[in-house]
Amino acid sequence: MTTNTTSTAGKQSMTSLTAEQVSWFAQTFERLADNIGLAVLGKKHVVRLSLTCMLSEGHLLLEDYPGTGKTSLAKALANTVQGSNSRIQFTPDLLPSDVTGVTIFDQLKQAFEFHRGPIFATIVLADEINRASPKTQSALLEVMEESRVTVDGIPHDVGAPFMVIATQNPIEQAGTYRLPEAQLDRFLMKTSLGYPDADATVELLRESSIRDRTKTIQPVITAEVVTQMSELADQVFVDDAILRYISSLAEQSRVHPQVRLGLSVRGCLAYVRCAKTWAAASGRNYVIPDDVKDLALPILEHRLLLDADAQFSGATVRGVIDQIFTAVTPPAGFTN
Repeated sequence: MTTNTTSTAGKQSMTSLTAEQVSWFAQTFERLADNIGLAVLGKKHVVRLSLTCMLSEGHLLLEDYPGTGKTSLAKALANTVQGSNSRIQFTPDLLPSDVTGVTIFDQLKQAFEFHRGPIFATIVLADEINRASPKTQSALLEVMEESRVTVDGIPHDVGAPFMVIATQNPIEQAGTYRLPEAQLDRFLMKTSLGYPDADATVELLRESSIRDRTKTIQPVITAEVVTQMSELADQVFVDDAILRYISSLAEQSRVHPQVRLGLSVRGCLAYVRCAKTWAAASGRNYVIPDDVKDLALPILEHRLLLDADAQFSGATVRGVIDQIFTAVTPPAGFTN
């Protein structure tokens, strides 16, 4: 059983967000999740993770088998926000300029003009990112990191909010270019949908006449509200005990005998940002250890790299994450 209290120090420090603001945030978050759920059935947790990633001003990597709804989730999320959205189908012959844009000489104006690429949108769906060349992947990842495009030495801001949702399949790797671990770290979260349960599958089959369920998704909020919610999430209180907890988890990941690459400082910052948003979505203006545990897999799984011996012996990243959380004691005095 949990109560709606936290430590005394936490109560004294939480003065930034009012109860009305937190309530509005949680209610709006649920409206967004329910709206996306009209297209992505039976995947409420993954939908909430995707929204958390967006409101934490990060980028999302969806990795799963073909036909599980990766593109549908991305399109439904984009349609839920009343902003611009675009889709880039990554192929081996895709060039960086096909993503970022190109400068063309206009003979009528006798001047060079920049023609924006599909990256200039509120939400960008990068479909099957691992099928493009490393050069094109790097162009996309650079924009993700800096939120701007530099063409012919001239920077062009992509605007805010800005989110990239990339998809990739774990099979059919022939002719693909795997994202390096250092580049994977630029994605705030990585998750997968998996196959729907029996009830959701039956409902999908019952409505098989609907070719694209995402077309029925109507906007719930504007892009400006996304920015507003992100600013509210930034004000969620994080006690020093929680920060030390995340730091200890990162340190444990770096010294774990089966891990070759542990959680980076950028990963720790991502952890804090997402935990704040997750807490606000739960109707709290403070972070608790359970928030950190809930976000462990989407934050850590693509950032931890096992050594060769561990992989050969059958160790998994998820198993290592469980061991890390078992080795680090969470702070006491926090309840929901």
